[in-house]
Amino acid sequence: MNMKRIIPLTMIALLVIVMSSCAPEDKTMKAVISTSFGDMTVELYDETPQHRDNFVKLVEDGFYDGLLFHRIIPNFMVQGGDPKSKDAAQGARLGSGGPGYTIPAEIQDTLLHVRGALSAARQPDSVNPMRASSGSQFYVVTGTPHTPQTMQGAMARTGRQYTEDQLQQYYDKGGYPYLDGDYTVFGRVIGGLDVLDKIQAVETDKLDRPLEDVKMTITMK
Repeated sequence: MNMKRIIPLTMIALLVIVMSSCAPEDKTMKAVISTSFGDMTVELYDETPQHRDNFVKLVEDGFYDGLLFHRIIPNFMVQGGDPKSKDAAQGARLGSGGPGYTIPAEIQDTLLHVRGALSAARQPDSVNPMRASSGSQFYVVTGTPHTPQTMQGAMARTGRQYTEDQLQQYYDKGGYPYLDGDYTVFGRVIGGLDVLDKIQAVETDKLDRPLEDVKMTITMK
């Protein structure tokens, strides 16, 4: 047996082990939103720790299991998380429920309402000037495609300016920029955007509630 050959191979094996043990661990918190249309995997942003930790707690408590996506508006968003939606009668007005508390706004200029953004629902500014978020209701952005022309229109409408990188995010992904700076974005869909498209395509009533319930179960990944 050639000892000269064995020693370099051993050193290479040890080097691979050391490099693997030193590789940075992805500690980003992730959750899986399961529906009859399939699963969406979302990651939660560290930049919004209060929203992240609250969402994780509710998920681990089973709060969302059996709740509905009760409000669906094509080319805008799908919304859920109202505890009153569990076993709600067909046609019942939903959207006012929550866990009994709100979360202080954590609005970040760098976190945008691009397609797949996970954001916190809230009451309007007229009754909620601090823009505190619902304790449980969230929405996932579907939005529309965007071009330089449509983004110019969005900026004229909102008065908001974007960096070139932010504009490129909208060109690449689409979304709904009209909510930027007004609602807390606390995560994004990283798997299952096709499921999001299927959910937003369901038939709804005049209150934007699906005619057939779209139930969710959420687990941490």
